[in-house]
Amino acid sequence: MPYTVIITPDAREDIRYFRPYEQRIISQGIRTYLTNDAFVESKHRKNLGENTIAPWEVRVEHYRIFYKPDDEDVNGVTIVSVGHKEHNQLYIRGRKVQL
Repeated sequence: MPYTVIITPDAREDIRYFRPYEQRIISQGIRTYLTNDAFVESKHRKNLGENTIAPWEVRVEHYRIFYKPDDEDVNGVTIVSVGHKEHNQLYIRGRKVQL
């Protein structure tokens, strides 16, 4: 069943932080991994459980897309943040973030 993807204003700013070619990689990852089976764990999707950002993560190369079920739409996904990883460190808009 296809999911509706909603991107929060903060997540849009996170995406705008990246260069255009990186934005295309992230957008393709959203279309590939979040429009179908968004809440089924796989090689690229992981349930993080309780943390400060979001309960789910999609890994696309070294980019991370954090999302949760949409509060209003049963078949919806809300992207709350986008960042990238360097080694074991997560960066969102250039700032190091602790999960």
